[in-house]
Amino acid sequence: MNVPRQQLRGLAYQIFYGLPLPLRRHIARAVSPKYLVGAVTVIRDAEAPEPGGLLLLRQPPGRAWGLPAGLLKKAELPAVGAARELFEEAGVRIEPGDLRPGNPNAIVHPNGGVVDTVWFGWVPASSTPLVVDGGEVLEARWFPIDDLPQLTWPTARLLGIYGIGPLAGELPPSVPSASAAPGPASYPASRPASRPAENDQ
Repeated sequence: MNVPRQQLRGLAYQIFYGLPLPLRRHIARAVSPKYLVGAVTVIRDAEAPEPGGLLLLRQPPGRAWGLPAGLLKKAELPAVGAARELFEEAGVRIEPGDLRPGNPNAIVHPNGGVVDTVWFGWVPASSTPLVVDGGEVLEARWFPIDDLPQLTWPTARLLGIYGIGPLAGELPPSVPSASAAPGPASYPASRPASRPAENDQ
């Protein structure tokens, strides 16, 4: 007897969704691609005139500059992880609720199985001390957006998605084009008119 493929697929789904939830999760984890999930913060100088200033870090081996970033801890919310990494790497404290999600919020890196959630924040550079440990991070500095130093490739690529830096406007293959994505294709590079937390509903 020749059973149509669509019927077989429907039967497989009925069997799968009839299984207990823990077993379904176990099966899904076994067959799904595996990714490391991180959080990246794009921190702007709240006082700088347009095009503004950007906080960058120099990490070993120290030849190029990057953004505050790191992997999330188990069960850690992305905004909480972003705020934690920012404080650990640069000494800058921002409440997770004051970070704004980028659009897109998640960037899938083409190599390495890493997904980064991206968060934007604003602090006044003149009154925000930068503190680094000298090991994981060698230096933290503010740079004018229109005069950025040499960036690491992942940083240049990520910033370019949001219209910042030397790759601004060059859309990598993993990001949908503006016509394919709902809403704006990139997060606005300028500071919002009011504090980020006041805009969140």
